[in-house]
Amino acid sequence: MAAIAPIGPQLSQPSLSHPPPSKLTTVKALSESSGLSSIPSIYTFPKQPNHEPVSDTKEPIPTIDFSLLISSNPDERSKTIRELGKACGDWGFFMVTNHGVPERMMKAMIEVCREFFELTEEEKGECEGKHVLDPIRYGTSFNPSVDKILYWRDHLKIFQHPAFHSPSNPPSFREIALEYSKRTRGVMKEIVRGISESLGLEDKYIEKASNLENCLQIMIANLYPSCPQPELAMGLPAHSDHGLLTLLIQTTPWGFKCYTKTNGSISTPSPIHF
Repeated sequence: MAAIAPIGPQLSQPSLSHPPPSKLTTVKALSESSGLSSIPSIYTFPKQPNHEPVSDTKEPIPTIDFSLLISSNPDERSKTIRELGKACGDWGFFMVTNHGVPERMMKAMIEVCREFFELTEEEKGECEGKHVLDPIRYGTSFNPSVDKILYWRDHLKIFQHPAFHSPSNPPSFREIALEYSKRTRGVMKEIVRGISESLGLEDKYIEKASNLENCLQIMIANLYPSCPQPELAMGLPAHSDHGLLTLLIQTTPWGFKCYTKTNGSISTPSPIHF
């Protein structure tokens, strides 16, 4: 389970000879059904004829020490801002350490999301969204109404700013998610300010130009249940995130990769870093 931010080319979707079923079953419910030994054809992705496997790069992922980014020491801060600018220009992603969001809070957020996915289908169904701009939206795949092949993924999307929203269950979800959203928003603002300065602009230039205070902050929790044929299924395709900044945490050190400009890939960080 994780929030994801892979970067890379979009994989094309092959067409199917039959439409998706009128009522979709979540991947979790499907994976837990008795006797499941193979995945339904609507979840099967044919091998892309021109898609060669991408090997991991030997270079380490750029690391930004957040404590130095907000340091009162001008030399340390200037050096970190230069490193941040280089990471953005050369890679487009980086790992953030010492960000100040307590590990217990990150683990609590992951755990309460896990508890949400463990609710009954009826309980989770109360959060089923009908529109992409619904402030709380529980669903499966990517966009089942248009997906010709379904992704092996269930998800929960929540708008957290300017207005904060939360599912009513589990009962602890609201309190944990509200505090987590505030802390991560603080991290995000400082990173954006550092990026702005790395471009030779004043620290709040991007913040003001994008009207950041009124922009959407969205939390996405993704669940990838066990799959009997993982070589045929896909959790999500390679893509570029459309937002200003994505903070990613995940529960395992494998499964997600970021693509570099030189067509290499790199595994994303551990659960205690962004």
